[in-house]
Amino acid sequence: MTTATPKWRRQKETRPADIVRAALDVFSEKGFAGARMEEIAARAGVSKGAPYLYFPTKEDLFAAVVREAVEPNLDPIIQLAQSYDGPLDQIFRLMTQQVASLAETTSLGRVVKLVISESQTFPEMARIWHDTVITRALGALATLIERGQQRGEIRPGDPRSHAISIISPLLLGVIFRETFVPIGAKPFDLPALMQQHLDTVLPGLLLEKQTP
Repeated sequence: MTTATPKWRRQKETRPADIVRAALDVFSEKGFAGARMEEIAARAGVSKGAPYLYFPTKEDLFAAVVREAVEPNLDPIIQLAQSYDGPLDQIFRLMTQQVASLAETTSLGRVVKLVISESQTFPEMARIWHDTVITRALGALATLIERGQQRGEIRPGDPRSHAISIISPLLLGVIFRETFVPIGAKPFDLPALMQQHLDTVLPGLLLEKQTP
């Protein structure tokens, strides 16, 4: 006979996830400096001291936000890039479309804006984001480009710079979406933006005719 998990234990196990979700909301609304652990605790429905049991500092809590709210969504895309061995135009389009969709449907954009706005005052936030997300995502794309150069499929140039040239409109679109759309600006369709951008840039980047 299966014994049900005691209610108090189920509640305890959900607390870290509840705190992380509440932290994302409070960080987004108040900024990192303005966010108070007490308010995060109240949003999560836990006692004032509960967040400190799992996250001793706000930096630790932000790292958890990145790990749990952002990283799991990016991991499959990065793993696909690392194992891919097909036409490069297809993987470039697939990766950028998936990230663009994430930016429109998840908390990714809110975290990007938070990092940019707070990084000068709290450089540890920028380090966490860089090490957890930027290094891995940009590195995976640059590695694809480097392999393509070795096969003679992509024109010479610094792979990392080529990678930035591919994804930079997406970053700008995310910043525009998070900064100006809330005050009434017309949003960009991020997947369509990236489709149009790649239609323009890939014919100049690829040495073989791989684009449709």
